Amino acid sequence: MVQYCRFQTDDGPQYGEVAVRAGELWMERVIAAPPEDWSVIRLRKDLPPQPLSELTLLAPVTPSKIVCVGRNYRDHATELGNEVPKEPLLFLKAPSAILAPEGTIRIPALSKRVDFEGELGVVIGRHCSRLGPEEDVRPYIRGYVIVNDVTARDLQKSDGQWTRAKGFDTFCPVGPIVMGGLDVEAGVPVTTRLNGIVKQHGSTKDFIFGIAHLLRYISAAMTLFPGDLIPTGTPAGVGPMYPGDVVEVEIDGLGVLRNPVAAE
Repeated sequence: MVQYCRFQTDDGPQYGEVAVRAGELWMERVIAAPPEDWSVIRLRKDLPPQPLSELTLLAPVTPSKIVCVGRNYRDHATELGNEVPKEPLLFLKAPSAILAPEGTIRIPALSKRVDFEGELGVVIGRHCSRLGPEEDVRPYIRGYVIVNDVTARDLQKSDGQWTRAKGFDTFCPVGPIVMGGLDVEAGVPVTTRLNGIVKQHGSTKDFIFGIAHLLRYISAAMTLFPGDLIPTGTPAGVGPMYPGDVVEVEIDGLGVLRNPVAAE
């Protein structure tokens, strides 16, 4: 399965196949855009290989919807004083919240506490509806990506539902690449650093609800389309960010999602 990034050029967005060279992620060649993204006007196949650090990266997903999973780690549920859910706890995040790697997270004046939440995201690869209990979910997964489910914690508590607290512009950093082949059940480490200090370090083997269960549960209610994004929950250690901070989420194989923080 191809692993890829999305980046900006003088001719608009392009997609590039990604490989590792000497421990660094490189864009090896320009490839066709996935079917849900109509923003690519023409392919720039003349572009040479170059490290991702020299590209202006864009979020590598253009979803019709972002279906998030809350409290999917026991330790995170308990750290906020919540009960462990008996079924997946779903909420939607606005696609307009998507932010590119190195994009600035804006702290809204309406909130007094905005938290980071590092997560593994699932990118849907094909039309997915009402999956059967024994159906293999793997063909429906295009790959995985890093997500920061930024949350206005005070508004989440005061509103009673989470749409506003989760949906501000810049509240969904995503990237830098999409990649398949992760063994999520065996355990993929998820680490979040604030100003270089580790704040979260969990593993997907500690999911309450695994990927297959989540896809069956979500697709029983709503059709998932290619490019849709499913952040799968965050481990314990969430905490506030302030203007001037830098937050980084790292997942083995997927690189580092880095974003500075500023006031609105």
